[in-house]
Amino acid sequence: MEIKTGIIFDIKKYAIHDGPGIRTTVFLKGCPLQCFWCHNPEGINSDPELIYQENRCLEDCRDCIVVCPNEALTQQNESIFIDRKKCALSGKCADACPTEALRIIGRKISVLELIQEIEKDRIFFDQSNGGVTFSGGEPLMQPKFLFALLEECQKRNIHTVVDTCGYTPFINFTQIKDKVDLFFYDLKIMDEKKHKDITGISNRLILKNLKNLSILKKKIHIRIPLIANINDTEKNLIQTVEFLKSLGNIKDISLLPYHKIGTGKYKNLMRKACGPEIKTPLDEKINKIKIRFANYGFNVKIGG
Repeated sequence: MEIKTGIIFDIKKYAIHDGPGIRTTVFLKGCPLQCFWCHNPEGINSDPELIYQENRCLEDCRDCIVVCPNEALTQQNESIFIDRKKCALSGKCADACPTEALRIIGRKISVLELIQEIEKDRIFFDQSNGGVTFSGGEPLMQPKFLFALLEECQKRNIHTVVDTCGYTPFINFTQIKDKVDLFFYDLKIMDEKKHKDITGISNRLILKNLKNLSILKKKIHIRIPLIANINDTEKNLIQTVEFLKSLGNIKDISLLPYHKIGTGKYKNLMRKACGPEIKTPLDEKINKIKIRFANYGFNVKIGG
């Protein structure tokens, strides 16, 4: 495969919930799903984006408006309005902003540059049996870039995790399967129609890919976001258990109760979150779900 540059939107150091040991988590931009509870909405679009955090904006400072070459920024009351049709992402407004109220999310980076950044944390990997986790967005939206990163990590004996929603041509899995130590695989809901309602796409390919990946005997850790009255229902839990048991070699499950960390990000992106009101299941119900999966022989934990 040709080694390419890719677009990332964040690098999280000293991550302890994204796989074994202490890890560096790299977030790649672009995702085919539109989950209405998404806590990383800045990772959905494939291209860089300008975000605006109003609470950081200085009342008397309008340097961004002055320097914008396309007149894409205007003042509305005490806030800044971004005309995204005019915005060319020059970055001049972000450079001029003294408080980082304006920032460009997403940057192009080469494989070598990113590997060099990852290598800085080698001491933490070696001491904790950690490594690097490629997340997103959906990392398999940039398959050539991901392949090249995994190849370089393998050469350097760095443990790798790929966190995926599973919606990608299966050939992308076959090309990276021998370079990935562990797959984190998201499972949202079993009913196809409901899956389409809450994510925008069918789950047929996701379930098929999970089954095929399991047949290849790859190490897979299932991650299930828990959304009250959406996928914590009796029917969905039964279907989920039955499907995972049918795969034969799935042992590890993480239950991820919904949290509101992404809510403010939609406002920063000047984008509306879609879908109904979202709630976290009660602790009592979460614990009952954990016990249910454990009774079927799964290793279950709550949280990442």
